[in-house]
Amino acid sequence: MTKVSFTAPRVNDYKCDDGKDQSILWDTGAPGLGLRATANGSKAYIFQAKINGKEPRITIGDPVTWRLQDAREKARLYKVMVDNGQNPRDVIAAELAIYQAERDAQTQLSAKQNLIARTVWDSYLAAPHPKWGAQHRADHVIAANEGGSDCKIGSKKSKAGPLASLLCKPIHEITALIVQDWLTTECKTRATTAHNAYRKFRTFIRWCTKHHDYKQLVHADCCLADSVKEILPRNKTKANDSLQREQLTSWFASVRNIDNSILSAYLQGLLFTGARRTELAELRWADVDFQWCKMTIGDKVEGRRTIPLTPYLSNLLAALPHSNDWVFSSTSAASGHIEAPTKAHAKALVAAELPHVSLHGLRRSFGTLAEWVEVPAGVAAQIMGHKPSAIAEKHYIQRPIDILRMWHVKIEAWILEQAGIKWKPSE
Repeated sequence: MTKVSFTAPRVNDYKCDDGKDQSILWDTGAPGLGLRATANGSKAYIFQAKINGKEPRITIGDPVTWRLQDAREKARLYKVMVDNGQNPRDVIAAELAIYQAERDAQTQLSAKQNLIARTVWDSYLAAPHPKWGAQHRADHVIAANEGGSDCKIGSKKSKAGPLASLLCKPIHEITALIVQDWLTTECKTRATTAHNAYRKFRTFIRWCTKHHDYKQLVHADCCLADSVKEILPRNKTKANDSLQREQLTSWFASVRNIDNSILSAYLQGLLFTGARRTELAELRWADVDFQWCKMTIGDKVEGRRTIPLTPYLSNLLAALPHSNDWVFSSTSAASGHIEAPTKAHAKALVAAELPHVSLHGLRRSFGTLAEWVEVPAGVAAQIMGHKPSAIAEKHYIQRPIDILRMWHVKIEAWILEQAGIKWKPSE
């Protein structure tokens, strides 16, 4: 083993011995450092040392690109590894693996950063959301609708939802400033709809921050309330429309005079149950128990709830045709049940010379009129499907259907009395 002190001229002049494929010259200035020359004229700095009975040889680099001092530093580094019982090859392999993993991660992140927000939104909608109702899910679809499809009525094209312009951007580019600009633009033409869409998008971003695949892509602060509070419309007082006791006679006379018996029964059912419009519209015959005077309807809080079926309402439902699975069936609606009873109710109000009362106002009317019967507040709330508002209601009071029915029948009887309706159950 030939050893010399490497110098630049010696490195430049060193050649492979004649008749050999390669020759190695060893340096005295750095332990383990060698210069390998091959028969084809190539040269390279190498390192070799004994460890665990083996002598791994590692190529450092070409003398053309590696300075002698740098090669010696690298050889000394490898020698330290050997002295510590580490095989330099293993260390190098581990470092390369880490480097490659970091590069792969960066490549994946870069690819994800170009991910369009709508793709993530579609994943969000496809994910399980146990507390979402059908209407709530439909509202998300409408808010993100790209528009351009044929309208059901007329020749116009549907308008894009408020979130459409935001979801077409790469999700990594949606910052607080982008959200502010988007919301400012949308609020100019449809403030309330934009506000609702903003709240949906804010919940979507929160979901992303907890998702393994998306948490590094989103700007978690893009929907902070402080950044948009000056843009959002002021909350308006909710409508407080409801029927007064003295208006019941006119209202019933007009609603009972509607030609469509299904519509008439549906509107009366809203008043007698205090149910939400979709909860009652989606009532199925299978969920109506005439024998035990109860029915089960949808509930946006609990999913389902069972309420009493009072005598007069039971009489109304029993007289309806069994056209399909729905109690309040419709031959024109794609769903098979009532979808748009608002116009019929508006006409009935005009005919009765009453001020406007929305369908939700009928729900509100039930809660208001129940006060006349001095019904416990929790009873009316449970029938209507309100979330319990007091500790006692939440954890201690569990009313069976019999107690609800006792009070519900009193409410119905009082409403009928005030409306001047006298009836007898059909045989």
